[in-house]
Amino acid sequence: MSAIALPRPQGGILDDLIRRGLVLLATVFTNAGAAIVTNRVTQAGTAPKNIGWGIGTTAAAVGDTALQTESAPTTAGGRTVGTESRTTVTNTNDNYQVAGAVTAGSTLAITEAGLFDNVTAGNMLTHSVFTAVNVVSGDSITFTFGLKFVPG
Repeated sequence: MSAIALPRPQGGILDDLIRRGLVLLATVFTNAGAAIVTNRVTQAGTAPKNIGWGIGTTAAAVGDTALQTESAPTTAGGRTVGTESRTTVTNTNDNYQVAGAVTAGSTLAITEAGLFDNVTAGNMLTHSVFTAVNVVSGDSITFTFGLKFVPG
């Protein structure tokens, strides 16, 4: 799941709920994400803590390897390096979490975000597509991605 919080009001009830971090968005755990997890278990690969955003609107799918339309500042090495942690949702430390703010350099309608194992390219762990959040230069969106592991 991903939560988005905006630092300034954009208008409307949905934008207010998003800004306050009260809206969780569906996130797809990708096939490439499964490979990242098994790499990390075997102490290989790099941490999936790089946040990218974009303007694509096609629904997220498990086969996704990149954002549909990644947008600056998250292209060409500009992805935000998030802060990773382990949190508890149901069982102690059952959730891998990454949080970080992406700041706009221009006016955009952000509709997707992803978590990657590389700041410039790499593999996508999770992909979220959501209703547009309009930003102008200087606005930030704070993304919090969580990947809960369910024993069973």
